[in-house]
Amino acid sequence: MTDSELLQYCMAKPGAEQSVHSDWKATQIKVADVLFAMVKIVEERPAVSLKTSPELAELLRNEHKDVRPSKHLNKAHWSTVYLDGTLPASQIYYLVDASYQQAIATLPDEKRKLLPL
Repeated sequence: MTDSELLQYCMAKPGAEQSVHSDWKATQIKVADVLFAMVKIVEERPAVSLKTSPELAELLRNEHKDVRPSKHLNKAHWSTVYLDGTLPASQIYYLVDASYQQAIATLPDEKRKLLPL
């Protein structure tokens, strides 16, 4: 999977907005100002940081060498997944969907109702 393919998938989510975090040289994808994905190059490899439950984050990290704690985000919840690694694209898309759903769940009702869900 390429970073372009992943960005395209993220931006197809209702309400998704893209910005650049210049300090981290990363593309942030947010919904209503809540981060759900951050795409960047890590150790010269394309990667995405995604939010999960702490339990799922630990499980993924133990089972896949291409899933690591995110450097600049809460390490209990955020994992960096290498896009060119052993994790299948279908699982990466699932993790994007789950991260997006977590972001949506944190929104106040009035903001959530404005999204075309």
